[in-house]
Amino acid sequence: MTEKHALSVPATVGVLGGGRMGAGIAHAFLLAGAQVTVVERDGQAAEAARERIERDLAKSLERGSVDGNLDEWSEHLTVSLDSADLAGCELVVEAVPESWDLKVSALQEVERHLSGTAWLATNTSSLSVDGLAAQLARPERFCGLHFFNPVPASKLVEVVVSKHTGEELKRLSVQWVEGLGKTPVVVNDAPGFASSRLGVAIALEAIRMVEDGVASPEDIDNAMVLGYKFPVGPLALTDIVGLDVRLGIAEYLESELGERFAPPQLMRDMVARGELGRKTGKGFFSYDG
Repeated sequence: MTEKHALSVPATVGVLGGGRMGAGIAHAFLLAGAQVTVVERDGQAAEAARERIERDLAKSLERGSVDGNLDEWSEHLTVSLDSADLAGCELVVEAVPESWDLKVSALQEVERHLSGTAWLATNTSSLSVDGLAAQLARPERFCGLHFFNPVPASKLVEVVVSKHTGEELKRLSVQWVEGLGKTPVVVNDAPGFASSRLGVAIALEAIRMVEDGVASPEDIDNAMVLGYKFPVGPLALTDIVGLDVRLGIAEYLESELGERFAPPQLMRDMVARGELGRKTGKGFFSYDG
């Protein structure tokens, strides 16, 4: 089993949470040559996490991105129900849902198991990295590594530096992202960072345009894809991310930055109806399967 180019990432990486984002992060580090341990909350979630990761590995093999076979790559993956199994990891990336209390408790639990030389990161897309760091015993060894969905296809990782993040971690985090074959964008901690703040602002305005009857979702997205070279329209991307996820981010940004981030009523209504996007089969667009 060989990789197509030399990469530089920690040899042992933990991922806390094996949902769509966590599985994608695990896949990225596996392809970079790391031994990866994913921790999930129960057996059903752990089985689903392994299936997601192995499905992405199989696609990478089919595309010829890497050599070898699925069994060889899977030998480098461990899926566990016990966060103590992360104790030997050089880096752990937290990828649990966007809940402040959940993230704080998860990060504190993991930190208790890690050695004093291990690094810890959060994949939050909007929550304060400064605030999370303040809840930890070793905040200088903590930063944000904001991956983008879908992780295997995305070339961007936002490195979020808190006021506590040490200089060594600032340097290493950029090196790790480049080692994954992705491009780092370094930002100081601020509400929504750079990507979520801009992305959500565009998405909210697109939703308001649907709400006001300016144009159909298809035509709004086509205008941005064809006119501004967006790879995906803002409404289709909202479906991919999940309307519930973007609603939570918008509410947080509104509380921090003001009413320009107030969620449109249409967005609230769609979430209340369970029209969350791809994961429910219906959002601004409809999806089979």
